[in-house]
Amino acid sequence: MYKLVHRDGYAKRGKLLTVHGIIETPVFMNVGTVAAIKGAVSTMDLYEIGTQVELSNTYHLHLRPGDKIIKKLGGLHKFMNWDRPILTDSGGFQVFSLAGLRKIKEEGVHFRSHIDGRKIFMGPEESMQIQSNLASTIAMAFDECAPYPATREYMIDSVNRTLRWLERCKKERDRLNQQEDTINKQQLLFGINQGGTFTDIRIDHAKRISELELDGYALGGLAVGESHEEMYHIIEETVPYLPLEKPVYLMGVGTPANILEAVERGVDFFDCVYPSRNGRHGHAYTNQGKRNLLNAQYELDDRPIEEGCQCMTCRNYSRAYIRHLLKAKEMLGLRLLVLHNLYFYNKMMEEIREAIEEDRFSQYKKEKLEQMQELG
Repeated sequence: MYKLVHRDGYAKRGKLLTVHGIIETPVFMNVGTVAAIKGAVSTMDLYEIGTQVELSNTYHLHLRPGDKIIKKLGGLHKFMNWDRPILTDSGGFQVFSLAGLRKIKEEGVHFRSHIDGRKIFMGPEESMQIQSNLASTIAMAFDECAPYPATREYMIDSVNRTLRWLERCKKERDRLNQQEDTINKQQLLFGINQGGTFTDIRIDHAKRISELELDGYALGGLAVGESHEEMYHIIEETVPYLPLEKPVYLMGVGTPANILEAVERGVDFFDCVYPSRNGRHGHAYTNQGKRNLLNAQYELDDRPIEEGCQCMTCRNYSRAYIRHLLKAKEMLGLRLLVLHNLYFYNKMMEEIREAIEEDRFSQYKKEKLEQMQELG
C-alpha cells in the first residue's frame, strides 16, 4: 500500500508499505544485477550506506545460477542475506537489447543466452514465474522496450502488445501469489508505460494501464538515446495520467540532475548503474561535482573525497590513498569509491524527502544543481 505523505508542487513524498518493510520515497534503488552490487559491496555495506531497496535482474538470475535454484535456497532475500525490499526487473530490457539474438511473437520472445547461446523463451507468464521463484518484494511486468528511434506505426503495435502482456502478467502474478509453495505471497506488481517520445501514445497508454489498478507504475523506454529535454517533456506530460496515489518509477535514470528534474515532475522511484559504474572508473560524486581521482592533482591530497561526508570511505581514507589504489589496480580502491557514490545518492534522496516535506524542494534543487557545477 502506498501512502502519499506530502506534495510540494508536483514533487511527492510517500511511503510504500511492503512485506519487507516501508520504502520512503523518493528513493534511489541500488543496482545489484546478479544479486550483488558490482565493486565487492556486501549487503552489510548496503545497511551501512542507507540503502532502502536493492534491485536485481530477472534475466541474469534466470540464466545464472537459475531462479529454481534460488527458490530451493529460500528466495533472493535469504540467498543474498538482505531483509529489506528487493525489486526485480522483468528481463524485458535485457531481452530486447539482444536485437540480433531474439524474435518477438505475441506469446513472448525467443532468444539466445548471451552467455552460452542456448535457446530460451520468455513471455509474461515466464517472467512472472521467475520473479515469483526469486520472491522479490516488487516484480516488474514483462514489456517491450522499443528501439529508439522507432516509427509511430511500430510504437503503436509495440505498446498495444505491451498492454496485452501486462494483463497476462497481472493474471499470472495473482495466480502465483495464491500457490501454496510460493515464498512471497504478497509480491507487488508494477506496470510499465511505453510509447517512446510520442506524447499522445504515452498518455493513452498511461490511461489504459491505470485502469488495471496495479501496485505501482513505471516509465520505461527513456534514457535510450533521446535528449534530456525530450525525456523531461515526456515525464511531465505522462505522469499526470498515472494514479496519484500510486508510486511512479523512472527506469534506468540517472544522474543527480536527472533525478532532481524527475522528482519535480512527480517521480518516486529511480535506479541507475551510474554511481557504481563511475566509481569503478575512478569517478566520485560530490556536492561540488564529479571528481576523477585518477588525476595527478590528488597525488598528495590527504583530504577525504568530500569534506564533511559521513560515508565509511570519507571517514577513513584520503584522496591520495584511493588514487594510489586505483593506479595499483587494487580492488579496494574501486570498492571505496562505489561505497562513497552509493552513499552520496542515498543521502541525496534523504535530503530530497526532507526538502519536499518542508515545502522547499524547488530551492533545494536550484542550490544542488548550482553546487554540483563547481568542478566543471
